[in-house]
Order: sequence, then C-alpha cells, then structure tokens
Amino acid sequence: MSGTTTAGPPRADGVPRQRYRRGQRQQPPYGPSACAGVSRWTVLVVLCVSLLLVAVDATVLHVAVPAVTEDLRPGAIQLLWIVDVYPLVCASLLILFGTLGDRVGRRRVLLLGYGLFGAASALAAFAPTPEVLIGARALLGAGGAMIMPATLSILRQVFPDRRERALAVGVWSAVAAVGAAVGPLLGGFLLEHFWWGSVFLINIPLMAAALPVGRWLLPESTGPRDGPWDVTGALMAAFGLFGLVLGVKRAGTGDALSLGTVVPGAVGAALLVLFVRRQRRRAHPLVDLRMFSRPAFGTSVGCIVLAMLALVGLELIAAQYLQLVLGLTPLETGLRLLPLTLAAMAAGLVGSRLLQWLGPRTMVALGFVLTAAAVASLTAMGLHDRPGVLVGCFVLLGFGLETTLFGAYESMLSEAPVESAGGAAAIGETSYQLGAGIGIALLGSVMNAAYAPGVASVPGVPSAAGASASHSLGEAYDVASRLGEPAGAALRVAARDAFVHGLHVTLALSACLLLAGAVAALRLPRTMECGAVAAPEHLELEAGSAPPAT
Repeated sequence: MSGTTTAGPPRADGVPRQRYRRGQRQQPPYGPSACAGVSRWTVLVVLCVSLLLVAVDATVLHVAVPAVTEDLRPGAIQLLWIVDVYPLVCASLLILFGTLGDRVGRRRVLLLGYGLFGAASALAAFAPTPEVLIGARALLGAGGAMIMPATLSILRQVFPDRRERALAVGVWSAVAAVGAAVGPLLGGFLLEHFWWGSVFLINIPLMAAALPVGRWLLPESTGPRDGPWDVTGALMAAFGLFGLVLGVKRAGTGDALSLGTVVPGAVGAALLVLFVRRQRRRAHPLVDLRMFSRPAFGTSVGCIVLAMLALVGLELIAAQYLQLVLGLTPLETGLRLLPLTLAAMAAGLVGSRLLQWLGPRTMVALGFVLTAAAVASLTAMGLHDRPGVLVGCFVLLGFGLETTLFGAYESMLSEAPVESAGGAAAIGETSYQLGAGIGIALLGSVMNAAYAPGVASVPGVPSAAGASASHSLGEAYDVASRLGEPAGAALRVAARDAFVHGLHVTLALSACLLLAGAVAALRLPRTMECGAVAAPEHLELEAGSAPPAT
C-alpha cells in the first residue's frame, strides 16, 4: 500500500491505510489522539452488553431443565443435547466467525450475530418439540460464536493504548463473570413467575435494541484482504473442534472408551492436525500460526486452558458437594458460590492497575499461586459444614483465577497483530471453551476413579447395588433409599466418605495443575509495554455509523 487517502505527512511503513466510502467526509480513526475517552467507553458498554447476553444464555437454561423435561418429555440423549449443543456449537464456530470478521468486517459479523441470536431465542422460547429446541440452541451457539470474538477484536481496535485496553479488558472480564453467575439466578426468578420459554424470550427485546445501537455506535474494521478467504480451512477447523470438544465432553461422562467418544474425538483431532498443516502451507492463512511463535501469545493461550481446566471441574464438584454432602438447597448453593463471582468481578475491575504494577509475568503467576492456595485450602472441607472457611477459599479462588485470566487475555490480545484481532480473539475463546471441556472430563474422571472403590463393596450391600452406587453420589442415595435399613444407612455413609475422599484427590490434582500454570507463566514478559499502535487496522466509517468524537 502506497499511502493514505488524505493529504498529509507520509505514512509510516507497515501502517495500513484508512478507507472511507466515496463522497463521505473523512473522519479520524479511533485512537488516543483522535477519539475522546467518552466515545471509546460508550463502545465498551455496547460490547459488554453483548457479552453479558451470551454469558447469561450459557447458564440460564440449567435451572429450567426440570421444567423443560416435564413439558417436552425429551429422552435422555435429547436432554443431553439440549444442554450441551449450545457450548458445543459455539466452541466449534469461534475460529470460523472470528476470522470471517477479519475478512468481511467485525461489526458486520457482530450485528449478524445479534439478529441470529434474537431469532433463535424466539424459536427456543416457543419450541414445541425437543428436536426444535435442540436446533434453536444450536443456532444460539452460532450466534454466540459470532458475538464473542467480535467483542474482543473490536475492543482491541478501539483501545490501541495498552493501559486503556487493560482497563477495558478488566471490565469485559468482570461482565463475563457477572453473566455466568446471573444466568441461574435470573432463570430461577423467571421460572417462578412464567413458563420455561421465558428464559429465552428476554433476549429478543435486548437484541432488538442492540442492533440499531450497535449499527450506530460501533466502528467497522477489517484485517488485510489479500488473497481469498480459506473456506475449506474454516470448515476443517469447525468440524475438527466439534469432534474434539464432543469427544472430550463424552469422556467426562465416564464413557471414555466407547465408539461415540473415541471416533468423534479422533476425527476431530485429525482434522485439526490437517488444518494446522494447511495453514502453514498457505500464503494467506486463515489463522496466522506465527502468532504462536511469540512466547507471550502461546503461553497466554496455555494459561487460559489451564485456568479453565481447574475452574469448571471444581465448580461442578463443589456444587455436588454443597448439595449432596452438606444438604444445602439449590438457592443456598448458589449463594455459597456467589463470593467466588464477586471476587472475580473485583479482580477484573482492579486488573488494569495490577497489570501496570506487577507486569504480565508476575500477575499471571501470582494469580495461579493464589488459586492453587485456595484449592489446597478447600481440602479442609469434610463431612461437616464450615461456611467461614468455604467463603474465604471461594473469595481467594475467584480473585486469583480472574487475575490469571485477565493477565492472560490482555497479554494475548497485545501480542496479536491488530490485523489478526478476530482470529486471536477466536483462539482465546476457543481455548477457554476447550479448557472447560477438558476440565470436566479430566477432573470428573479423577473424581469417579477415587470415589468408586469406596462404595463398590460396602458390607451388607449387594454387589449389583454397589456397582450402581459407584456411578455417582446422587445415584448412591437413590440405591440406598431402596435398600432399607441398615444396609441403606451404611451405603449412604460410605458414599459420603468416598465422595469427600475423591474431592480431596481432585483438589490436590487441581492445585498441581495450577502450580504448573504458574511455572508456565514465567515465559510471559516481565513488564507491560504501554503505548498506542501507529494506527488501527483498516477502518471504514460507513453511512449510518457514528463518527468518533474528536
């Protein structure tokens, strides 16, 4: 590219030109010298609202499962797909839509995601059959895959100065934590007053408002459009991730060696290997894998996987412990987990200052160490409730984990070239989803392996009943209720003891994984290099979009 479209000083080498529609007054791009802080933070609010809706929808259905089961009467496999198809499709399509945004425009993909999300919400709310609900949830996942990487890539463009971007990423991550926590609470409130479809119906007016607001406020940007978009590579990535994530999720249910687990996992892994080889050979790859040659980028992605691996498995096991061992109600369980979310929000809001003070290396490593300490402290929990200890551990866990994720996401975005912001954001979100799936599979398998021997041969309990009880603590309680006394009482005691033992083993493994993450974080830069890039990537101010405030 030889220059810009306006007269002025010569453009620095490597700085992409700005493009404007013919006949339109030229406006300065978003940047520290060209855009007042108010307009950038307004854009951040729009992006955070988008993220909040997607994060809420990922968890809002969990409390509605009993009502859906009673109304639609899905089979066991159908119910599993109703719950899992949203994150499965979302994780599979992140790279496809993230890189498509780099090609055709990130705002364009984001607005399309708004429309698809709203339409799919309406379909899900009034779904007459399980099959329709599964299809609607899949469309919601596709809409979420359009929205999530677009929010991060637009954030990367609008905040070229790293100090401001760090603060924006902190707000973004705090909103994600709020959404995950609000989902079950909002779902429970709606179910008390309306039918189960209302948990989807709330998305429609919000998305209807987001479409014109996003069209007016958000800037459009693309990466370089050299060469054709790799459609074949995009499909390979989508089907490869679908198969791999599906295999990982099925392995987490204890069905690790079945054909339904091994075949999709193996096919998915093979497609991803072929995808990587294809990208390395192409002159204009879909994903610039050279980003992984930068130690900070590859390390940040690995830290996100490790952090999510530890968190999601622990949250699942903690919820079972609180309800099945301590006997808390679902509402009491949610309130016990609330300090974790509040601490994560606080860490996101102060993350920018911590990053400037500590630097990426110390911040991420310290977050891992704090989280490992919290996880190790949770081994103090046993058969009796210790609410003070539990709340303290959850606060430390939430703060440490969000500190880790914040530092890793910020370092990943800062290391990625601005022209590949969509692809980088998609890689980060994919690693997030993949880490969550691996965490459930790995920690769930460890938990089951440690739990099962304790209930398989309880004195006075038939071997068939013991085998059934070894599947889960909930199933052990069901078996015990049918056995009668004293065998039932003995099985209940043995199952609780075995579950607590398995919990302690799982916590020890999680702490080790987190400490490994702390060691890996030592490859991150010691200090935070601040400043703005020379200019943002290709920026189009289209008719109908608000010009940046100057």
